[in-house]
Amino acid sequence: MSNFLFSFYSSRDMKPDNILLDEHGHVHITDFNIAAMLPRETQITTMAGTKPYMAPEMFSSRKGAGYSFAVDWWSLGVTAYELLRGRRPYHIRSSTSSKEIVRMFETTVVTYPSAWSQEMASLLKKLLELNPDQRFSQLSDVQNFPYMNDINWDAVFQKRLIPGFIPNKGRLNCDPTFELEEMILESKPLHKKKKRLAKKEKDMRKCNSSQTCLFQEHLDSVQKEFIIFNREKVKRDFNKRQPNLTLEQTKDPQNEDGQNNNL
Repeated sequence: MSNFLFSFYSSRDMKPDNILLDEHGHVHITDFNIAAMLPRETQITTMAGTKPYMAPEMFSSRKGAGYSFAVDWWSLGVTAYELLRGRRPYHIRSSTSSKEIVRMFETTVVTYPSAWSQEMASLLKKLLELNPDQRFSQLSDVQNFPYMNDINWDAVFQKRLIPGFIPNKGRLNCDPTFELEEMILESKPLHKKKKRLAKKEKDMRKCNSSQTCLFQEHLDSVQKEFIIFNREKVKRDFNKRQPNLTLEQTKDPQNEDGQNNNL
């Protein structure tokens, strides 16, 4: 599946949130809402993805500049670095401006802990290469890298290897608090949803015939002229007026019917 994905499609949103483990511990890539099909040698220019995992070329200001499959391998490098170290190589947030992100790529030096093996660090450097032409951009690049020589790739694709971690079926295996925080940090997390709902409501209100238009016009008129009756407010007003009402009735019994009508 991964080989097929990276050969024909660009996910454009590779990140830990979109990598799930099944009950046996095998990895599954999810969420292809913004994935794009890319014939070989084709580049696209639309900006899409999650900023902390987006490749440098996606923020390029050069006119006509595009990107291809290499953006997914950059995202994979950021994800791998984060899983190994507990933080991302660049301190980029969803609210960070594109201009500031470009400046980070130009000035920040990514560090690799001395405890990491030199071979593993070399692999990450090839995934986090700023120049997409020199970055790993296909599965064979990773498969042929010396650090991955002992991997049985056929067994990986056939899910015959026993994963190092198998989720506990009796646990939630996710942190809903973290998910909520991510949504809160997003500048307009529900913006697109609100636009979809507004469009749907607008479409529903479109007039398909003159009869429907007439009916909608009458309905709008009724809603506009409808007076809300607040029973509790009437009771309160009545109780306030009751002493005066009793006094008036005592003075002029002929006004009794009029007072009741007013109520």
